[in-house]
Amino acid sequence: MSAPVYGEPLPEDVLRLEMSEEQVRLGTEAFAPARAPDAARLAERVRGKDVLLVSDDATFLAQVSELLAVLQAHAASVWLQHPDAKVAYRLVLRDEAGFRAWLAEVAPGKLRIIQRADGFELTTSVGKLPGPDRNGPSVPVRGGRQDIAALRRELTRLKGRFTTSDDLCLVPSFGTELVQVARALGGTYVAPERALFDTLCLVYPTPAGARDGGSPHSR
Repeated sequence: MSAPVYGEPLPEDVLRLEMSEEQVRLGTEAFAPARAPDAARLAERVRGKDVLLVSDDATFLAQVSELLAVLQAHAASVWLQHPDAKVAYRLVLRDEAGFRAWLAEVAPGKLRIIQRADGFELTTSVGKLPGPDRNGPSVPVRGGRQDIAALRRELTRLKGRFTTSDDLCLVPSFGTELVQVARALGGTYVAPERALFDTLCLVYPTPAGARDGGSPHSR
């Protein structure tokens, strides 16, 4: 049985950015944020604004790193919409350096979800939460799908142990689809508008560097 989808109601009065691979649309405008001129133009459009990200099924995290860098620097807030329900998740964006700085902070918990192809690895400041296979993820896939119900259950247990930990970072593998990222975020809620953590962080790959128009872009 699939887990019910929980989250926050879709925010109002936001800019809706529709992602499709390395392209993003804002109304009638199209951008390729990996290109420096487009990134600059998009930065002006989102500056100080609340943004809702909506992804198609074929867009991977690695393809939107430049977009997320622009939003981290310029948007007032960033939300990611769930693909299967009219809910969304407000995110704090961190690149790899920002994630390392967060881990280095002296605080209990430091709970994070490593989203892998074979399941979720749950890690804290005192180590990894073991799963059925000691060498496998804490929450393995079930029937070929991410087990959101089990993720929700294990996160509830961890929150009970680390009661003062108010933030959690989701660290997807860079080949993870954005829709799967959104589904995983649903595991951090135990009921509609009832989150286990005050702050959700999404870790994204640091862009290799913006390119100017027409030049090749290596990964």
